[in-house]
Amino acid sequence: MDKKLIGIIVIIALVIFILPLSLFTINETEQAIVTQLGKFIREVKQPGLHFRIPLIQAVHRFEARVMEYDATAAKIITDDKKHLVIDNYARWKIVDPLKLYQTVGNKIGAQSRLDDIVFSEMREELARHTLTEIVSVNRQEIMDKVATQCAEKAADYGIQIIDVRIKRADLPEEVTHSVYARMKAERQRMAKKYRSEGEEEAVMIRAQTDKEKTILLAESYMTAEKTKGEGDAEAVKIYAQAYEKDPEFYSFVRTLEAYVKSLGGDTTMILPADSEFFKYLSPKAKE
Repeated sequence: MDKKLIGIIVIIALVIFILPLSLFTINETEQAIVTQLGKFIREVKQPGLHFRIPLIQAVHRFEARVMEYDATAAKIITDDKKHLVIDNYARWKIVDPLKLYQTVGNKIGAQSRLDDIVFSEMREELARHTLTEIVSVNRQEIMDKVATQCAEKAADYGIQIIDVRIKRADLPEEVTHSVYARMKAERQRMAKKYRSEGEEEAVMIRAQTDKEKTILLAESYMTAEKTKGEGDAEAVKIYAQAYEKDPEFYSFVRTLEAYVKSLGGDTTMILPADSEFFKYLSPKAKE
C-alpha cells in the first residue's frame, strides 16, 4: 500500500478519534470553565458547541439556574432563653464559577459551605431576638437581615444568596410535651372556672325565680281572698237587701234551697213533725 495513502488513513483515524474529544457542548442551564493542566484558561457561559485541546484541557461544568438549599433542622436558643428547632432553606446560584472552583471545588462543596454560613448567621441573628419576635412580630425583617449577611459571606465563594427563609420553627419534642400539658391544664382550669361561674349564676337565677314565684303566689292568693271577700260581702249585702224587702219570701226561698240539698237522692232524715224545717211542707203551710 502506498505510504501516502497510509498517512491519509492515519490522519483521518486521528481526526475521527480526536475530534469528539476536542468538542463539548454547553446547554442553557449550564456554565463551565476550561482548565489546562489545572490552570484556568477561560470561562464558558454561552450555550452551544465549543472547542478544547483534548487530553490537555478539562471542562468543569456548573449549574447556571437558581438552586434551593434545604438545611437540616437544628436547635437554636433565642434571646429569652427559649429553645427552637429551626428548619430553613436558601435559594442561591453560582455567579462566578472560577471563584467557586478555586475555593470549594464543586456544587457539593458549595452546599457544604452554605450550610456553615446560613446556619451560623441564622443562629447568631435569632439569638438576638425573643421567641415572639421570631415567630410573628419581626420575622420578615430578621430573615432579610440574615439573607444580607449570608450574601456578603457567600460572595467570597462565587455564590449569590437570593433568599433565606425559615420553613418551620418548632419547640423541641421534650419541651412540646410540657407545653401541651401546660396548655391542657390551663384550658381545664378555665373550663372549671366557667362551670363554677355558670353554676353560681344558675343558683342565683333559680333563687330569684323562686322568690318571684313566691311573691306572685302570695299576691295572687291575696287578690283571690280579697276578691272572694268582696264577693261574699256583696252576696251578704244582696241577701240582706232581699230579706229587707220580703223577709217571708226570702225565708221561703232559702228553705227550698235547703230542701234541694238535703232531701235529694236516698237521703233519710228523722225530725219532729212540728220542726221548723218542715213548716212549708205541713198542711198548714198549704193553707
